[in-house]
Amino acid sequence: MQKPSLPTLDQLLSTADSALRTVFSLPHASRENPAQQSETTSLSATEKKHAAALMRVNHTGEVCAQALYTAQSLATQDPALRRHFDHAAAEETDHLAWTRQRLNELGARTSLLNPLFYAGAFGLGLLAGKLGGDKVSLGFVAETERQVEAHLHSHLRRLPPADHASRAIVAQMKDDEARHADEALEAGGVLLPKPVRSLMHAAGRVMTRTAHYI
Repeated sequence: MQKPSLPTLDQLLSTADSALRTVFSLPHASRENPAQQSETTSLSATEKKHAAALMRVNHTGEVCAQALYTAQSLATQDPALRRHFDHAAAEETDHLAWTRQRLNELGARTSLLNPLFYAGAFGLGLLAGKLGGDKVSLGFVAETERQVEAHLHSHLRRLPPADHASRAIVAQMKDDEARHADEALEAGGVLLPKPVRSLMHAAGRVMTRTAHYI
């Protein structure tokens, strides 16, 4: 049986660079921000505060997505699967940039706990990749994206109706996450056991409730 190879120095440096850029740098999107095609947004102070809290949660979710895909790219030994994870991470960078821009427009900050959330998501992604193998790792991605899709769907109901900019961003993110889940299953992902899915859901609720305020 062939022993798993250790990550190369380039992979480790790339992983560290990704973490620093995600948590501390201003991200740049490769796609046009969906909000640019939306109607003009006019919100009251209360609506801005509410929208900002929701978009802060969404931004933190994208921080976690970056950590997840980066960890699983590091964990897999399949070059094709590594390219799959890297491509998905690039699209999540768009989400990261869009939500960060919207927070700036709303005069709000990102979560102070993002470094902690990144570390936790990275650890889970690495654990799934190393202990479960590629099929479980892809299943973990699929379940994560399904839960995020449902979470974004709830935000579309909760965002102020007049906040066209935030709603346009969330709607595009929701479509992208659904596609990422489908792609992970098509690539060979397996359905995770119900207790694992429930634990992931509980962890997600802790993150969303915390990032809403902090």
